[in-house]
Amino acid sequence: MTAVVITRHIFGGMGASQIALFYGLAIGAIAIFLAGWWRRVRKYRDGRPLVRRWWRRPEEPGTVQGVTARPSLLRSLADVLTNRPIRRRRPTVGLAHLLVFWGFLGLLLATTIVGVDYDLYGHLITGAIQGHQRSFLVGSFYEAFNAVFNAAGLAVLVGTVMLTVRRVRGREPQLRYARVDRGPTEYSRARLVEGDYLFLGLLLAILVSGFVVQGLRILGAGFPFFERWTWLGWWVGRGLSALGVTASSARLLHGYLWWVHGGMALAFVASIPFTKAMHMVSSPVNLVANDPGATRRLPPVTADHIGYAGVSDFTWKELLDFDACTKCGRCHDVCPARTAGAALSPRDVILDLRQWIDRQRRIPAILDREIRPDGTGPAAGAHGPDGTGPEVAGDVVTERALWACTTCMACVEACPVGIEHVPTIVQLRRRLVDQGRMEPTLQTALQNLAQQGNSFGKSARMRARWTKGLDFPVKDARKEAVELLWFVGDHASFDERMQSLSQALARVLHRAGVDFGILYDDERNAGNDVRRVGEEGLFELLAEHNMGVFERAQFQEIFTTDPHSFNTLRNEYPTLGLDVRVRHYSQLLADLLESGTLPARPLGLRVTYHDPCYLARYNRVTEAPRRVLRALGCDVVEMPRNRDNTFCCGAGGGRIWMDDSHLTERPSENRIKEAATLGVERFVVSCPKDFAMYSDAAKTTGHDADLVVSDLVQLVEMALEVEPLAAAVASAGDRAPAGAPAPAGGE
Repeated sequence: MTAVVITRHIFGGMGASQIALFYGLAIGAIAIFLAGWWRRVRKYRDGRPLVRRWWRRPEEPGTVQGVTARPSLLRSLADVLTNRPIRRRRPTVGLAHLLVFWGFLGLLLATTIVGVDYDLYGHLITGAIQGHQRSFLVGSFYEAFNAVFNAAGLAVLVGTVMLTVRRVRGREPQLRYARVDRGPTEYSRARLVEGDYLFLGLLLAILVSGFVVQGLRILGAGFPFFERWTWLGWWVGRGLSALGVTASSARLLHGYLWWVHGGMALAFVASIPFTKAMHMVSSPVNLVANDPGATRRLPPVTADHIGYAGVSDFTWKELLDFDACTKCGRCHDVCPARTAGAALSPRDVILDLRQWIDRQRRIPAILDREIRPDGTGPAAGAHGPDGTGPEVAGDVVTERALWACTTCMACVEACPVGIEHVPTIVQLRRRLVDQGRMEPTLQTALQNLAQQGNSFGKSARMRARWTKGLDFPVKDARKEAVELLWFVGDHASFDERMQSLSQALARVLHRAGVDFGILYDDERNAGNDVRRVGEEGLFELLAEHNMGVFERAQFQEIFTTDPHSFNTLRNEYPTLGLDVRVRHYSQLLADLLESGTLPARPLGLRVTYHDPCYLARYNRVTEAPRRVLRALGCDVVEMPRNRDNTFCCGAGGGRIWMDDSHLTERPSENRIKEAATLGVERFVVSCPKDFAMYSDAAKTTGHDADLVVSDLVQLVEMALEVEPLAAAVASAGDRAPAGAPAPAGGE
């Protein structure tokens, strides 16, 4: 009796001509794939080099400043393998993608094993030595191989079905492709949606046909006992048999369907560089090359690149960013400008740039381009200010979209594939600033900053006028040594609403015995927002002035009231030589309260806290303000969007200097309405701009009577009052109109 060989024959029942045809098609598909990716690789190679060293990951904010030598490769690879960025905030989508990712890797490994077994081991090695084909896909290895192979295929199938159902339902805002910056008759997103369906549909067709081919093969072979390990194909075969398919019919159908399945698989391989499938290669690479500090620490301009005007201006990482975009829409969903009705969608910015650059580089795309009714794409036929051709800042990406950005970093934080939207937008803004294309109010603010060192246009001698309302002197750090240098910031110095907050903080620090001082009229705007507006030259002037003053002053560390100043002092000034610790005042207050230096009484207030973008998202300082509130005995009710998922007030990125009357709902108003549903007494902030924006928003939304906007230091000073708390609260109510924030220090 002949022993049963536990294996299967590759190309079973095919003649030499059919096998040759398959290899010819496979070679053609691989050639198309390589040609397509070579075009893209050549595009990346032509991109400008990065100023930063991309293989080194900046140290996470919140610890010691500077850049460490710890390579990013291991953590980035872990992100790729675990799909952590995709699972973050979207666990169901993350699970579906994880199934597809690992299942696809399993299928790729299985295909590779079959190729090595048949082509390399079976023919080139043993065939040449022994004169006949051998195989290692036999016995127990063959059975285990098929069991794992089927599990991988099922994982991909389940994950793809989950993603397809989500796409077809399309109820989430990020899955809607309506333009926010152009009319529906001007552009169409239809082909982008079709491209997604092409990718998902082809993948589903390959998977389903593959399992049916397996079932037909097993049915045609009479259900060999060892094929039970090919468990999914076995049950498909049983199902086909129950439907009346005979063994002879199965063998006939298998021959036809095998070619259909193989043809679709080869077409999928060939199409990868030209469809959404390209993200399977570009996205993991982009995650590895991602720099978490790129937005916190913007690149400087060079003499030959003041902003971006054309394709050659982009770095290779930015070009890779555009190709890595999966159109998932998470950046679109979280963007405060888009929520407010502004003409900005970070997703559209990236996709428009990708399409425009690929057109310039003659890289074809299959159903992956937005089109006008006349069949053209972004900037087709448009001309820049000099009439020479499309201008990337203004024609490809509209000026309205670029100026709408608050640089809040929500898009960067939400992106699951490591795209750095904000640095690209700032580079395009630099081009607009260089050409003088900006709002008059912004131009006025920049002129004030250039002439007076502050956006208010007030004399530098008025910067420390708020100190005159104190009953003790504030040290001049230029003339005497201090332990802590307080970098006050423009709004906390000049805005009358914020001056009382600065006085309150000074009183609290004085009571705690903190040795602090300020720079008086030598302080200038730190330049964080100036830089993010795109005025790099002015940023350098402001920073150089401040650095000169720092060098003449005597202090051990810096603390600041403004999270925007905190970010640039902490992350950008070190490149100019600043080598001291920089803290936000919430961190200082938390330490003073917890050490007992400030003996505070419990307030017993029910509050919610708003995380400033530049504190929480940029620098990961989220616990210090909450430590302060806990030390004050407050009941903190978290808003749905909190910590690094906070919502922007709308003032960042220079937006506080621009007109927002065109917005359907200001971001600050959106946030106040969210807080008003929580049943809290106070809306607590830790940023001067936030105090201004949310105080106004509470009034315009009609919530100023039931939701008091308070700065963190106001609550601290309230808890330090000598009189009993009940009397203090009653006294504060007598001194302030109902619903209005009580003056700092008088509560």
